[in-house]
Amino acid sequence: MAQVQGGGGVRGEDTPAPRTGLRAWWEDPQAMGGASSMMGTGVHLVDLLRFVLGKEVTEVAAITDGQTPEAPLENLASLSLRFSGGAIGTMVCGNRMPDAMNDVTVYGSDGRVFLKNSAGPALGGSLEVTSETVNTTVSYEPDPLALTKWQIEGFNRAVFQDEEPRASGMDGLRSVQVTEAMIESAKTRRTVSVEPVNV
Repeated sequence: MAQVQGGGGVRGEDTPAPRTGLRAWWEDPQAMGGASSMMGTGVHLVDLLRFVLGKEVTEVAAITDGQTPEAPLENLASLSLRFSGGAIGTMVCGNRMPDAMNDVTVYGSDGRVFLKNSAGPALGGSLEVTSETVNTTVSYEPDPLALTKWQIEGFNRAVFQDEEPRASGMDGLRSVQVTEAMIESAKTRRTVSVEPVNV
């Protein structure tokens, strides 16, 4: 079992104010491909679970506050995920979550790994391992520039050293598949299978 939550919000605000100006495209269902919070945050959280588990998503069951004629884009999404190999996961994302605890937890037969306040771009928080043989907590100072620095360094290695990027085009395709499954599941209120892609 693995779970991740990521998001934010403003206390007392039921619905976030629409983005305007150069960010107005975030409010356009066609430009966003039919999803909002999932596109902005959820895809990264699902990728985090994929990478931590080393497995691919095979089924998605989604509940959102969008994907309807009245509200075509969601501000809040909750996904139940089945992974290859049988693991079950949950992902919650949104911008209606003030004081959000953006955590990752993985439960296994031998114990638990808990990443507290670690599901965000500042890459800080703490790692707690609880088991029969290991019980430890390590804290990491947040670094708001770390992710940007790693992306630029990775891009440079790909260009100048012909190194494969850590996140491949196939990873991007799988994110699109999961997002499409989320949209379909939210609209139909049914579990949607994600077919494996072999390239």
